[in-house]
Amino acid sequence: MGTLLLAAAPIGRPEDASVRLREALAATPVIAAEDTRRLRRLTGALDVAPTGRIVSFYDQNEKTRALELLDDLLAGRDVLVITDAGMPGVSDPGYRLVRAAVEAGVPVTVLPGPSAVTTALVVSGLPTDRFCFEGFPPRKQGERARRLTELAGERRTLVFFESPRRLPDTLTAMADAFGADRPAAVCRELTKTYEEVRRGTLGELAAWAKDGVLGEITVVVRGAPEPPGLTDPADLAAAVAAREDAGTPRKQAIIEVAKENGVPKRVVYDAVVRART
Repeated sequence: MGTLLLAAAPIGRPEDASVRLREALAATPVIAAEDTRRLRRLTGALDVAPTGRIVSFYDQNEKTRALELLDDLLAGRDVLVITDAGMPGVSDPGYRLVRAAVEAGVPVTVLPGPSAVTTALVVSGLPTDRFCFEGFPPRKQGERARRLTELAGERRTLVFFESPRRLPDTLTAMADAFGADRPAAVCRELTKTYEEVRRGTLGELAAWAKDGVLGEITVVVRGAPEPPGLTDPADLAAAVAAREDAGTPRKQAIIEVAKENGVPKRVVYDAVVRART
């Protein structure tokens, strides 16, 4: 069998391409590119001359093209998948082919490299220990509002892609759903000549974007703050009592309430004792 290679493409400067990507572009028998013209520009900038067959592989033909590429892999030909920028499969074509290859037992590997998701995350100045990628928000106003409302309580840092045309409306919708004072960052044209990272609250960023923004956009939003824990002894005792009523043994209920509210078990125990005297 051949091997499926998923290649991360530069998100801005061609010189960010890895040595492995250069070698693979020159030697892989089949190259599936999201935009063959942009691939030609990239290989020209890298001074690489592909020797393999180049085919288009984009959203509209991904389903049928994936079957054709799987035939190449089963016939022993390596296939390299490359999108316009970043990693295939991350808001770009690639997932269907990977699933088909995995199900057929075809080896799949990655040529790691640039990603707008992690680049924006680390430059945003927001917490990076836990994050989730949400792709593009829904285009329709109602669907977008519902989706953002669902995410309002998400505590991990959120990363989104968005078009410059829809950015003002999306930031306004985020301010409505998450709160205008939620910290965020808009990352524009990352790694390119006119790179800009605008940091502030969602309310401030929504007001800034109303004048119009150009370029490739990634939005990073801080997760929801931790809810304040119970501290009043009566409230702690009531929380234990509610768990006991639901069938949880008292000792376990005390442990759970202490953990959820960030207080020592002894404090909760004392609150329970006082409430019963």
